[in-house]
Amino acid sequence: MSQKVFVSAQEVADRAGVSRSAVSRTFTPGASVSPETRRKVLEAADALGYHVNHLARGLMRNESGIVCLIVSDMATPHRSGLIKALTEQLQSAGKIAMLVNTDLSDGSVDLALRQAIRYRADASIILSGMPDKSITQLCLKSGQRLVLINRDDEQDGPLRINLDDEEAASRVVTAFLRAGCRKFALANSEAGTPSLMAREKGFVAAARTHGLDVIVERYGWTSYESGRVLAQRLLTQSQRPDAVFCATDLLACGFMDAARNQFSLSVPNQLCVAGFDDIEQASWASYQLTTFAQPLATIAQEAVLWLDSKEGANSQGRAHAIRLHADLVWRGSVRGG
Repeated sequence: MSQKVFVSAQEVADRAGVSRSAVSRTFTPGASVSPETRRKVLEAADALGYHVNHLARGLMRNESGIVCLIVSDMATPHRSGLIKALTEQLQSAGKIAMLVNTDLSDGSVDLALRQAIRYRADASIILSGMPDKSITQLCLKSGQRLVLINRDDEQDGPLRINLDDEEAASRVVTAFLRAGCRKFALANSEAGTPSLMAREKGFVAAARTHGLDVIVERYGWTSYESGRVLAQRLLTQSQRPDAVFCATDLLACGFMDAARNQFSLSVPNQLCVAGFDDIEQASWASYQLTTFAQPLATIAQEAVLWLDSKEGANSQGRAHAIRLHADLVWRGSVRGG
């Protein structure tokens, strides 16, 4: 097996008959170099198979261009959509994303993050409320810039991006009342993330302002199967609800399938259902789920813009927060939409 050989800038310079600095200027955007010199350098680079070592160049400026994405539940539709939006924004900004999966409960998460730090990652983006807060501390201690999405960490330094989850959930109550519903329930997972609990809190509080109690049921992970189990629990109660707010669309999809297939309920005629996230499946004909759209493109844009800004580079000791609006998307799972 042959050993891989990396071509140096000096070798390109020697073949092109130019200086080493001319090679550097050729591959530096905006640098001054004559058309003839550029042609010679590019021809030599192509012949030798030369590629600029951006990592080495960045480290000379104390930057690697690497951004860690610290993720849980990456297989869920919402999380994969957010990863897609972030990687597109990072690549457009000339950065490289390094993924750290935090679903595992052993020490491998801490090990993976420490390894990313050894690669001189400039920043980390924590995509959910699941990873332990010690991960946030580890990133900050390593001198990384840090973006927290849908978390409630209070320390200064990171940029925190959250949605108006409580306010959005209160709008579900208005939608259900308009549909003529009066027996409310909320289906949630046991994940206990800040965003999920904020939705639960906002929905229950808004219902109580109208003199209505809410049956709250939590079960398992935030998954389709958990939604099916939650339907079995809520729809077998003596006071069966006529409207259910599911804390995520994935829960809502499982809930709706169980309601129809196991309890022969018509949605929305006998049961109104709303979700949150506006995943692709929410618009499918079999669901037509009324939900809230998370502004994934805006979240990604705000995160990358801040990391690239002077404010992001000098963020230690100050608080930065952005709260974004979630738009209500009316579909056929709630009457009167």
